[in-house]
Amino acid sequence: MQPLVERLRDRGWRLTAQRRVIAEVMAGEHVHLAADEVFVRARAILPEVSLATVYNTLHELVDMGELLEVAHADGRKRYDPNVQHPHHHLLCVECGRMLDVHVDDPRLPDGEQHGFELLGVDVTFRARCPDCVGARTTAS
Repeated sequence: MQPLVERLRDRGWRLTAQRRVIAEVMAGEHVHLAADEVFVRARAILPEVSLATVYNTLHELVDMGELLEVAHADGRKRYDPNVQHPHHHLLCVECGRMLDVHVDDPRLPDGEQHGFELLGVDVTFRARCPDCVGARTTAS
């Protein structure tokens, strides 16, 4: 997967210091950060980053198709830089950990589309991660 910073450079997007740091924070395979988490991580690297800049940059990157905005079980929007490979998500319902999973897209038969133009599929598998299963077993 090509890192977000490289994709933005290839597009010729103006990478200010703040934008670059925000894009760098979004690096990784299983990154699903909320805006406040991006802000904390970016500010640790570049203290002059503002929360408004984080929100504006995230929204711009979503509009450009460089980030996916994912609804999370905790009600916050999470941002996923893995836009190059179609995937779904595996979500721990206890701790909120979210991972990308690569499985075949489910198909919606023609007779079930009711005249809708299908644009995409988002699947979230809800489960308990090994740590949370272990914690439940230990607590019992």
